[in-house]
Amino acid sequence: MGSNGTLIVGASQAGLQLAVSLRQFGDTAPITLVGAEPQPPYQRPPLSKEFLTGSADLGTLALRNAAFYRDSGIDLVCGERITSVRLADEGPPGQGCAVTARGRHLAFDRLALTVGARPRRLRLPGSALDGVCTLRDHADAADLRRRLETAAHVVVVGGGFIGLEAAAAARALGLASVTVVEAADRLMARAVAPVVSDFYRRAHERRGATVRLGAAVAAFEGDRAGRVTGVRLADGTLLPADLVLVGAGVQPRTELAEQLGLACDGGVLVDERARTSRPGVVAAGDCTVQPDPMTGRGRVRLESVQNAVAQAQAAAATLLGRERPRPQVPWFWSFQGDLKLQTAGLSGGHDGYVVRGEPADERFCVLYYRGGRLLAADAVNRPADYMAVRKALTNGATMDPALARDPAIPLKSLISADVPAASAPAAL
Repeated sequence: MGSNGTLIVGASQAGLQLAVSLRQFGDTAPITLVGAEPQPPYQRPPLSKEFLTGSADLGTLALRNAAFYRDSGIDLVCGERITSVRLADEGPPGQGCAVTARGRHLAFDRLALTVGARPRRLRLPGSALDGVCTLRDHADAADLRRRLETAAHVVVVGGGFIGLEAAAAARALGLASVTVVEAADRLMARAVAPVVSDFYRRAHERRGATVRLGAAVAAFEGDRAGRVTGVRLADGTLLPADLVLVGAGVQPRTELAEQLGLACDGGVLVDERARTSRPGVVAAGDCTVQPDPMTGRGRVRLESVQNAVAQAQAAAATLLGRERPRPQVPWFWSFQGDLKLQTAGLSGGHDGYVVRGEPADERFCVLYYRGGRLLAADAVNRPADYMAVRKALTNGATMDPALARDPAIPLKSLISADVPAASAPAAL
């Protein structure tokens, strides 16, 4: 009797990497990779950057060519969404059957969920007006790029990475009226220190965008044809807009996980080996919540290519009973026009930081510490600093914060096992 192999639900970066890792680890059983989008797996990060400005297209974003799937024995199914999935009542853990919206039945011996997340939509009056957009997949980006060609007034709701990247792209295309509206009192508040937030506000304003902080959106207003014409703020201000991008974060897709009775809390709960609460079922990527990769404690949800790849590799090893790959230092990036932010590590829980270089020069680095030890860094247009911090964290090392302040000293020369307690930066 033949094997049904592995079913991977979600043709995402994590889904493809999981399939690739299974083959690299020597798995010869069938692999079926199912995605709801009509396109084969592609890179998502450029959608809010190079794709919007026209310097990249779907062909350049493809992660693999058609021959790769054929030669690797990966059955890629595009344009079909899995609507239901169940595990068998008897037999080895992980066996079951899934059904697509078209009625196709897919039996499996092992199951992986790499279903990603959906954009968070604002439940406000006028949110269904034509011209109120979100940005998550290729269809969203293609629609937004088309609309940018004729837009006169663009309002971006949300001052996180996606919103700021899209705002930078709009300004790069020559749009004169670009406004970023953020409900918090600073940009990228969940991800960076106040000094970085303040720098990005000033930098976007220097490039011609308007940034409004502490500004909650109350409604979207439109004309009789159902097209958006403005964004009404809670204080009564009306911002003219014929194009609105809502970048208010994402919600992990947990519907299938909930069907299976998997533990979920802000995402599908997995351990360091990408195991869910059901034996034989793994999950990876933006749909998951996991222990901190650096400490193994707590719960974090990481939205990044690096995390998708690392989790997928761990998931593949788990399905094959192999040793877990070595944990990796989380890293992220956000390219907002000519401002290249690169982050290494997780700064949550830091009790101090030092600034290396001058933000006014648009080339600086912020290093985060807890108890005098290096946790993470945000490097703006300083790639060498980013790489040095990433190397230090990978090796479990730190850097003397007193010396790290001096931009004339290469950070790579400061990597060491310990730092005197007296050198710790002041608590925030």
